[in-house]
Amino acid sequence: MSAVVQVAVHPSQFPAQVRRDLLASLRARRVNHKFHYDSLRQTQQWLALHQVLSPSRTDPNCAAIYDQGFAAAVSGLNAGRVHLVGLGCGGGQKDTRLLQQLRDAGRTVFYTPSDVSVAMVLVAWQAARAVLPAERCFPLVCDLGTADDLPAALAALPVGAAARLITFFGMIPNFEPELILPRLGALARPGDGLLFSANLAPGADYDVGMRRILPQYDNAPTRDWLMTFLLDLGVAADDGELRFGIEDRPLRHGLKRVAAYFHFRRPREIRVDEHRVAFAAGDAIRLFFSYRHTPALVRELLEEEGLNVRGEWVAESGEEGVFLAGRPAGSAAG
Repeated sequence: MSAVVQVAVHPSQFPAQVRRDLLASLRARRVNHKFHYDSLRQTQQWLALHQVLSPSRTDPNCAAIYDQGFAAAVSGLNAGRVHLVGLGCGGGQKDTRLLQQLRDAGRTVFYTPSDVSVAMVLVAWQAARAVLPAERCFPLVCDLGTADDLPAALAALPVGAAARLITFFGMIPNFEPELILPRLGALARPGDGLLFSANLAPGADYDVGMRRILPQYDNAPTRDWLMTFLLDLGVAADDGELRFGIEDRPLRHGLKRVAAYFHFRRPREIRVDEHRVAFAAGDAIRLFFSYRHTPALVRELLEEEGLNVRGEWVAESGEEGVFLAGRPAGSAAG
């Protein structure tokens, strides 16, 4: 294995931009999710959390729906050359399984693991190296929420003519739909595939399903992971209280989400270089949210972006679904 890894960093993750985003998060009292993956410690916390609590790691049936989605995605691509773009790649375990299937099907495969965290991208790159040579891996550090030129950035990679298979596992819940879906749609060209997972509210009753899944978030490992952001900025754990709840989305579609807010019980000032952001007793800052969809809502949201669902696989628990989508032939990317 080469001792040197070349990692491309998009301007959305240049230090000055990250600093602006941090200040914007604190001032708006709404934390950009990327700041929960910013340090090596946070990355390690998230990987450990994912290992213990993610249904894809703990539920064999949930793991099986990913394999079904992988098989459908591979068989649905006609091209001999495939560029797998792993957006929000995390540790890269799922992407690596998909790379293996593509390689075993005789495809020439290229891989771009992309995340906001350098550490996370390197973990995914290392996992993929068991399947692909280094010269066909192009790690990219990028904030998908602010990078509006990602199609051009991907087109500039030395891949050549290849069908694009985009993966977006476990990420859709942490973005506002009107932001992320147009960006995914802009990446998917006719003939490409979009394979992603969505956390679902199980059962026929949306409200009951939301209450059922709340303990998956309101637990000690998740609290420790989320609180690291504030603790690293000088906030003391006893400055307030972290509370989880269920929120109705105020816009279309009737989506619901789990959200976590830290409520200050005493004043606290956070300093970022020469800037100061003050929190008074009674103030709250949103640290996290996660939308829970239904399969019908997923289809509706994708169709609005000109993307058709070609296949869907839902775990027996009803808590997670894998969806394969694409743009019809003759249509243009958004």
